[in-house]
Amino acid sequence: MLLKILSLGGSSAYRSRHCSANSLKPREVPAGQRIFDEGAVADGLFVVLDGVVEITVQSSPGREHLLSRDQPGDYFGEMAVFDGGTRSASATAITHCVLNFVSTNHVHMLLDRSPFLAASLVRDASLRMREFNRRFLLESLRAERLTLVERLAKTIVHDFRNPLNVIGLAADLAVEERATLAARRAARDRVHKQAEVLNSLMQELLDFTRITPANVVLAQLNYGAVMRPLMVELQEEASRRGVIVDLPSELPETSVRLDPLRLFRVLSNLFQNAFDALSGRSDGRVTLRFTTDDDEVITEVEDNGPGIPSVLMPHVFEPFVTFGKAHGTGLGLAICERIVTEHGGRITASNASSGGAVVRFSLPRR
Repeated sequence: MLLKILSLGGSSAYRSRHCSANSLKPREVPAGQRIFDEGAVADGLFVVLDGVVEITVQSSPGREHLLSRDQPGDYFGEMAVFDGGTRSASATAITHCVLNFVSTNHVHMLLDRSPFLAASLVRDASLRMREFNRRFLLESLRAERLTLVERLAKTIVHDFRNPLNVIGLAADLAVEERATLAARRAARDRVHKQAEVLNSLMQELLDFTRITPANVVLAQLNYGAVMRPLMVELQEEASRRGVIVDLPSELPETSVRLDPLRLFRVLSNLFQNAFDALSGRSDGRVTLRFTTDDDEVITEVEDNGPGIPSVLMPHVFEPFVTFGKAHGTGLGLAICERIVTEHGGRITASNASSGGAVVRFSLPRR
């Protein structure tokens, strides 16, 4: 009954008084032709008598999203007619279509004459809104998943680049004709070390995507003994980047339960963040401090860069929160927090009085 009223324009007496022959004459639209464009002035709605019409909306230049596919018995274009605005979407004939056009004035007259028509249109609008919300939610979830995949891919490339560069340099050194046996063995050891780092990176990415925490096996080790080879690797990387590493305090010779590879992951992430923050500066400096008390060992990494924006400070350990990096993905500190937490420790971030960023983490001695 609703579509019959819209298609025929009401009773024969009403049509004779108010509707012109042209306004109620079915319109034929060839396949592929645009019926109206998004943003166009609305002058009425359409009822599909035959064919298929697609309703689309543009999200970005050259990219359209399908909202609905209308078939015989459906109508479209009513939103702008009711609210007086422009067309909120575009309509295109997918097949050869036969449409009835009902002008805005005729729709308003029909609504005045038929409370049933007004109630039916409100019900139809509610059902359409439900369907639109469902489609929008599914599309949003799909887009979010694709964004997460893209960011994870960038993370893999970003984190794997440095170990691969070290492996490449070590391989070049190992095949150098003038390289001594000791130099070749050192290159071999470096390749093995970086292979372990890459394996650890892959495991961390897998652990990051896990809902439940990973099972962490911690050994009771001397913290200073574990940190020394890590510091050699990080200082070499700092030297390549033109950054000075300060060690104002001695390495703590105390026993701590930890996983050396995962600890290196934390230090590597913190140093990489500092290196990125100091990119382009001739006076780049990273300060590494150690303190101990009866309960824990505290490690502090400070740089003399621009610091962390105050608006991001509460969110720096959340996944995909990044700042100051053209290709940053925001997983580094999130992974650091997970590793430190799984060691039973704590990690915090702040800005030094001089302006640089300070990340401080503690590991329990018992």
